[in-house]
Amino acid sequence: MDELVAAAGPVPGLWSTGYEGRTIDSFVAALVDAGVDAVADVRLTPISRKPGFSKTRLSAALAEADISYLHLRSLGNPKNNRAPFWDGRVDEGLAAEPARRELEELAELAELAELAVERSVAVLCFEQDESRCHRQAVLAELHQRTALPVAALT
Repeated sequence: MDELVAAAGPVPGLWSTGYEGRTIDSFVAALVDAGVDAVADVRLTPISRKPGFSKTRLSAALAEADISYLHLRSLGNPKNNRAPFWDGRVDEGLAAEPARRELEELAELAELAELAVERSVAVLCFEQDESRCHRQAVLAELHQRTALPVAALT
């Protein structure tokens, strides 16, 4: 049965994930278990103090698991809009999201939407709890464009 599933190819879909509280090994294992074959990193700056989660090492760890990595810088949340999410003023943070959209971001959203209808894509940021992260706005836009359901990667 596993061979039939593998032969069928990737299943389109969207996952929401953060690496907060995870090790790189447990994170990659969760992606593999969920059948994710691409990670879209929506951090403005893909640098982390947490071992394994900076762009180069994360990309390498994902490649070892045959998962592609894509950094979409323009979908990152600017530093001046992070406090509302951290402080529980999510509506305020989300209200700032559409106002900052530029052509580059719209192009990256289109690229991500196209990828999601072809593959299983996990949208990545730091916060484990999506309700405290800007990626919920990115995922809402992707859901609107693709009608694909969004699942939380646990």
